Amino acid sequence: MIVRPHYLGMLKTYRDVPLVKILAGIRRCGKSTILEMLQDDLTKNGVPADRIISMRYTSEDFDEGMTDKDMYKGIKEKMTEGGRYYLLLDEVQEVTGWEKAVNSLLENADTDIYVTGSNSKLMSSEISTYLTGRYISIPVFTLSFAEYMGFKKANDRKAKELLTEYIRLGGFPIIALSNFDEGAAYQIVEGIYNSVITSDITKRHNITNFDLFNRVVKYIVENVGKTFSANAIVKFLKSEGRSLSVESVYNYLEWLEKAFVIYRCQRYDLQGKSVLKTQEKFYLADASLKYCMMGFNPKSVAAMLENIVYFELRRKGYEAYIGKNETKEIDFVAVRRDERIYVQVCRNLPEESDREVANLLEIKDHYPKYVVTLDELASGNINGVKIVHLADFLLAEDY
Repeated sequence: MIVRPHYLGMLKTYRDVPLVKILAGIRRCGKSTILEMLQDDLTKNGVPADRIISMRYTSEDFDEGMTDKDMYKGIKEKMTEGGRYYLLLDEVQEVTGWEKAVNSLLENADTDIYVTGSNSKLMSSEISTYLTGRYISIPVFTLSFAEYMGFKKANDRKAKELLTEYIRLGGFPIIALSNFDEGAAYQIVEGIYNSVITSDITKRHNITNFDLFNRVVKYIVENVGKTFSANAIVKFLKSEGRSLSVESVYNYLEWLEKAFVIYRCQRYDLQGKSVLKTQEKFYLADASLKYCMMGFNPKSVAAMLENIVYFELRRKGYEAYIGKNETKEIDFVAVRRDERIYVQVCRNLPEESDREVANLLEIKDHYPKYVVTLDELASGNINGVKIVHLADFLLAEDY
């Protein structure tokens, strides 16, 4: 089994801590495999096999009408003796009221509990009701570039050659584990996307006008890395002769977020030191989601580089914002506790302009500043601003 040490390390940090560990992310990003990794690690560390209870709650494995009481009873029946049990519960959101069952197991038995899920049921308000202060949410993303290289380690190709493939094919583990051509890879990703849209959004929220919903999704995908508002989408649809309320657009965006298809990046005012509520950006859970819908276009690479950097910052534990510095924009202000870095992303450093560096130099503090680029010849340091190739930025352990 290929190990993803970042997630295994996080789970080991919280092992035997009396909190429910919730792994949440888009379908097929590798959550079930992370639970398998954890099971292997527990066994290697001397936990007997009969002390590990692994359950998968997909509709194929259990009756659709399973209740929280059925779930609780099913697990308790496997706990035949006293002492600690490790519960690894996969896709729990398929069980209505799973939070009650998990809370009862946390309270009434000696358990260490890990759960996974991939849609809005998992992140619903009931978690706050039943598990207040008793859970930790660990976001699971598709493969980082470092993980992608690990999946390809039998391959002798250099990092920058693999980077080109990573940019084009994305980081879904199922793609990285094989050697699909572009067409086959996008077909598989399209299948993942369709299952998310069908199971986690349109069925759950009774969307009847699929065409209109898909047009909104396409607009978002076309505008990855650009700021826009719900009003902008409504105006755009109106120009196409379609009608949709701002409220409906907000609902669509929220449902896409809760299914982990898109991630919201808010604007941060560097002058007023406050988060702004307008002109946000959205990034796709994986770059391949754009290409499976619209085909790969070299002209769209710049926006998707930003997408890749956004998730690398998130994996490393940063909260990422778009920086607004008076009239200038910084691609990312990344904050992690008392640390901060500023990042500009560009495909190539333009010869006739120093905009990327100049925008960073206008920020008058001493936090690290980076320009991340695919430009092979761009490197070094300009007045304290580090110029870094994307491969090196993605593979750095920290900044």
